[in-house]
Amino acid sequence: MRTLAAATMLLTRVPIPASAGSVDPARAAALYPVVGAAIGAIVAGVAVGSGELWPVLIAATLAVATEVALTGALHLDGLADCADGLAGRDREHRLQIMKDHSIGVYAASTLVLHLLLKVAALSTLLHALPPEEMLLLLIGVYAASRGAMLPLARLLPYARVEGTGRGVVQRLGTRQMMTGLALVIVALAAAVRVHPWVALLMALVAVLTTLAIGLLAHRRIGGVTGDVLGACAELTLLIMLLAGVAVLA
Repeated sequence: MRTLAAATMLLTRVPIPASAGSVDPARAAALYPVVGAAIGAIVAGVAVGSGELWPVLIAATLAVATEVALTGALHLDGLADCADGLAGRDREHRLQIMKDHSIGVYAASTLVLHLLLKVAALSTLLHALPPEEMLLLLIGVYAASRGAMLPLARLLPYARVEGTGRGVVQRLGTRQMMTGLALVIVALAAAVRVHPWVALLMALVAVLTTLAIGLLAHRRIGGVTGDVLGACAELTLLIMLLAGVAVLA
């Protein structure tokens, strides 16, 4: 339970006892998909519940707002930093931009488009799926998006000397990575029973998106940072949702 509490503390803004901070962050990383599944269940619950009162577009917007509040926009911050930083002129310049807390035009544009697409995808799925299927699908998608960070953290070096993601990247072992990926498979299994081809397509695009982000990060900054891991979670989530919309809508 302490390990799960530590994973929750790392990925959300849910109040967690301070004792969870003593858990090895690499050990806690194996439970990222569990935390992702919980976030997906909450997002689905808000979307379905709000859909009983308002049109699906408003319900999806409230669901995304709930996710942002629940996670403290943690991964969105990483996505914004990567959007600005990876366009830099060289490795050191890119890392310097990513460390800067100011938001540039690339970051602002990326965030706006990303959130618009997420709201549009959720509203479409909310219209196309019954509540039970929506719940199972989002649990699987959110679990997979958090699990997508693990291969990058395990297989690529940390690009900085210091940083918030260093503990996970440098200490994460194969065992923790495989445990996390096994949990992703478990979360997706329920979605496979409901929509097998949709779930398999989502899993495929998640793998391809993670691979593309890893290759880009390795080429542009020589490894990964906490920002890259956050961007991976957000982009993997969005691409999986869009893949689901392409098949179900």
